[in-house]
Amino acid sequence: QVQLVESGGRLVQAGGSLSVSCAASGGIFSNYRMGWFRQPPGKDREFVAAITGSGGRTYYADSAKGRFTISRDSPRNTVYLYMSNVKLEDTATYSCAAAPDQHSYSDTYYASLNAYTYWGQGTQVTVSS
Repeated sequence: QVQLVESGGRLVQAGGSLSVSCAASGGIFSNYRMGWFRQPPGKDREFVAAITGSGGRTYYADSAKGRFTISRDSPRNTVYLYMSNVKLEDTATYSCAAAPDQHSYSDTYYASLNAYTYWGQGTQVTVSS
């Protein structure tokens, strides 16, 4: 059984920081690229960040650059998204996803929803004023 389980979402004030986590099990290995996506209320799901299976390369959406950091802990099979200086527009359901990591593919490819095979249920992050 392949499972991606997110945790850590909560209510946070604008300007604050928080970290969300994604625990992978049931066949997700180190050769999978992991991505974070989010879906704000009333909007489509959008790409946030991705990290290679080795953890040596990261890619961010423009909205996340300079504020968010994606990382992974291979022994624990867990990926993290650290969010700093959060804004009201960061309010969304944050979902973790896994995709086979092909080195010949571009970073842009892994910003696409269709690149990913497995998805978690998501964790809610709400930013208050």
